[in-house]
Amino acid sequence: MGDEQLSDDLAQDTFIKAYTNITTFRGLASFKTWVMRIAYNVWYDHTRRGERGEVRSERKDVVQQERMDYSLTSHSSPLTSEIKLDLYAALALLKPDERTCITLQLIDGYDIAGIAKITQMKEGTIKSHLSRGKEKLANYLRQNGYDR
Repeated sequence: MGDEQLSDDLAQDTFIKAYTNITTFRGLASFKTWVMRIAYNVWYDHTRRGERGEVRSERKDVVQQERMDYSLTSHSSPLTSEIKLDLYAALALLKPDERTCITLQLIDGYDIAGIAKITQMKEGTIKSHLSRGKEKLANYLRQNGYDR
């Protein structure tokens, strides 16, 4: 589904940054939240860059050119390949911030406060992204034969 090499590279960058900056961890949030914030920053920095490393002006270009692996394949689940493809297609319709919030909540299990710590968005903004994102996902899936 996603680019495994890219996922490996971003994960490696995340853990290197976490390792080299471990002394900056103050325990104000959980260690998991701290590492997720680093991972989010690594991913965000990557999405801002083009193939040659220049900074892109719009994040929409990145979404169209890269397919992110949202951990659907890493969780043991009975999802068929067809359902996974539909979920990836539905996620691709979302704006980047909607997709991030949806992924962190529905796939990674974070609550609103946890998402706010990772993304540094306001909780009201996160709730809006979640509401719009869930509505878009539901509409897409309904249009493709999935019942509510």
